[in-house]
Formats: sequence, structure tokens, C-alpha cells
Amino acid sequence: MPAARRLANPLRLWRLAFFGCLAAVLALSLTKNVTPPLDTGWDKSNHLLAFAVLAFLGRLGFPERRHSVPAGLLLYGIAIEGLQALTGYRTADYRDLLADLLGIALGSLIAAGWLWRKR
Repeated sequence: MPAARRLANPLRLWRLAFFGCLAAVLALSLTKNVTPPLDTGWDKSNHLLAFAVLAFLGRLGFPERRHSVPAGLLLYGIAIEGLQALTGYRTADYRDLLADLLGIALGSLIAAGWLWRKR
């Protein structure tokens, strides 16, 4: 299959965006200083927004895995908090996980509405 045709597949584009965002969230979560700062101004809203986007993209990229994507994202959030605790310049916080969970719920609901509307 030609490359242009593979990229024209919407499912592949959603998956590519999902994996790109996974990498970006990990990089931003573990970077010491980002200049200019890429954030919303409040750490918890950063978590909520990042995980809402991840849940939305994951739900659209993997529609057959509507339960495993949110569960995997929660484990991803736990892993990020663990890695941050090891850095020495970031801290782990259970409230970040709560914001991640709210973001996952929000993104999943938005994606479900998107898919319902497309039917």
C-alpha cells in the first residue's frame, strides 16, 4: 500500500496522533525546564488537559479497546509520577493522578459523544 494511502486512513492518523501525544506528555513531564513554559498556568489543569487529549485520541484510534485505553492511561499516569519522583527536580503527587483520572473521564466522554454523533 502506498504511503499516502496508508496515511489517508483516519484510524492510522488518530493512532499516530495518540502515540505522538504519549511521547510529548512523557517528555514534558520529565523535562527540567521548558522555555517558554508550555502549560496552562496550573499544574492540575495541565494534567487534566493532557490526559483528556490522550483519552480522546486513544478512544478514536482504538475504538475496539474502549476499556483498556483508559486503564492503560491511568497506568501511564502512575508511571509518570513514579519517574518524576526519581528525577530529583520533580515530585510525585497523588492529586496529579486524580487530575489525570478526571482528564481520562472527560476525554472518553467527549470521544464517545463524537463517535455517537458520527453514526
